[in-house]
Amino acid sequence: NEYKSYLRMLRSLATRVVTTATTPARLNSTVTLFPGDGIGPQISQSVKDIFSVANVPIDWEERDIYPILHPDGKTTIPEDAVASIDKNKIGLKGPMRTAIGKGHVSMNLTIRRTFGLYANVRPAKSVPGVTTPYSDSGVNCVIVRENTEGEYSGIEHTVVPGVVQSVKLITREASQNVAEYAFKYAVDNGRQNVVALHKANVMKMSDGMFLECCREVAKKYPNIGYREMYLDSACLKIVNDPNQFDVMVMPNLYGDIFSDLTAGLIGGLGLAPSGNMGKDGIAIFEAVHGTADDLTDRNAGNPTALLMSALMMLRHMELGSYADKIEKATLETIQEGKIVTGDIGGTATNPEYTAEICRKIREGS
Repeated sequence: NEYKSYLRMLRSLATRVVTTATTPARLNSTVTLFPGDGIGPQISQSVKDIFSVANVPIDWEERDIYPILHPDGKTTIPEDAVASIDKNKIGLKGPMRTAIGKGHVSMNLTIRRTFGLYANVRPAKSVPGVTTPYSDSGVNCVIVRENTEGEYSGIEHTVVPGVVQSVKLITREASQNVAEYAFKYAVDNGRQNVVALHKANVMKMSDGMFLECCREVAKKYPNIGYREMYLDSACLKIVNDPNQFDVMVMPNLYGDIFSDLTAGLIGGLGLAPSGNMGKDGIAIFEAVHGTADDLTDRNAGNPTALLMSALMMLRHMELGSYADKIEKATLETIQEGKIVTGDIGGTATNPEYTAEICRKIREGS
C-alpha cells in the first residue's frame, strides 16, 4: 500500500508536459522568500539589500517554513507557505535544516513534492578571482537532475530485523519530463549537446527506462548532440577535462552527487546557484549549501550562492538587465578579492561583502 501510494503521488507530479525552459515576464512582481535556517536569514537579507540598491522591481513576501509531521506519518509545510507559492509562482529559498532520525523527511524533499518541482537545474561556471585547478581552462556546464523520485522516493521498510529494503522508483512520465526540460534548456541557452548519465549496466530496468525516455526525446532535437555515459566514468572524465561536458541529465541521486562534484570544480557550494522547475509555472530557486550554523554568530555567511540563484530567478522572470547589473558588481568584487568572505579567500564579514557589492552597483548606475 505504501508503494502504491507513493507511485500514485509521483505519477501525479510527473504528468506535466514541459513546453519551455523559460517563462514570459509576469505582471505579478511578488516573490515568496523562505529565509531558512542558520545563515539563511543573514544571506537572504544580503540579497534583499542588493536587490533594493539595484532597484529590482519585485516585492518580497516572507514566509516561515518548517516540517509538520502528521499522525499518518506524512510531512507537510505550513498552509500559508503553500498558498504564497501557489499565488506568486516564484520563490527564493535559503538553506534549511533537517533533523536526523526525527521521523519527518527532509524539508527539501517535502518542498519538491509539495510543488511538483520535477527538474533541478545546477549551472557550474568558473568564477573569475576564485583560483581552482581549472581556472585557466574554465568550467561551464549544467546539471539537470530529476527531482521527485529515484532513491529519494522515501520508500523504505524493514524486511526482517537487521535487513532494510529501500525502493528506487523510476517512472516513464518523470523521466520524459526531465529529459524534455534538459533538451529544451539546451536549445534556449545556446548549448550544443546533452549527456545522459546512468548505471543501466547494473540497474537495467530503472535506469534502462530512463535512457529510453532520453533517447525518445533526443530524436525531437536533431540539432542537439546526444550521448550516454556511465556515472562513474563521467566523474573521472569531468575531473580530467570539464570541457567535455555541456548539459547533463540524470536521475535524482546521481544528480545530487554529481552536482556537488561540479560545484567543487568552480570553488565550492558557496558559489553554486540552483533552480527548481515545477508544475503550473512554479519555480523555486535556492542555495544548495548547508545552514553553516558555525558562521551565524560571526556574521560570516557568504551570500553568493543565494544571490546567484536569485539572478537565475530574475532571468527566469525576464528581468535579465537587473541580473546582469548585479552579476557584474558581484563578479568584480570577487575578482578584486579585497572585500570577500573567508570561504573565498578573504576576511570580510557578510555585511562588508554585501556593502561592497552595493557600492559597485551604485557606481555603475
